[in-house]
Amino acid sequence: MLQWWVQRERMLVRHACVAAGLSFVIGLALNQIILLFVHRVRPYNVGVTHLIIRPSGDWSFPSDHATATFAIAVAFLLQHLRRRGFAYLAAALLVCFSRIYVGTHYATDVLGGAAMGIFAAIVVRAFYRKGTRVDQLITGIL
Repeated sequence: MLQWWVQRERMLVRHACVAAGLSFVIGLALNQIILLFVHRVRPYNVGVTHLIIRPSGDWSFPSDHATATFAIAVAFLLQHLRRRGFAYLAAALLVCFSRIYVGTHYATDVLGGAAMGIFAAIVVRAFYRKGTRVDQLITGIL
């Protein structure tokens, strides 16, 4: 959220922030739809891994953490904000690795979540354009 008040490329960064937020929400909403149909048990429930954090109450596929972090990173990359986008992408990869390391997800859960985040960011990029009236209204706040 601190990105909202940067001075350099202010309107582009604000547009990317809104796109990232929309991508985040859409990606997680799509995950909830998938969870209605795909009931994959978490790896620690079947003895594949040993959990080192508190157990989760939902299904394993897709990873919400991977979806959220990739949606944000890709939204910034699609706005051609490379330094920020690659920094967020590095953070997303660390988050994804950590979800496997702590034993809460299979690698394919993380890959599915990352794919969903990328898809959500592409959808937002297609429909939420910079410079439109809606964009000017939203990015002009504060």
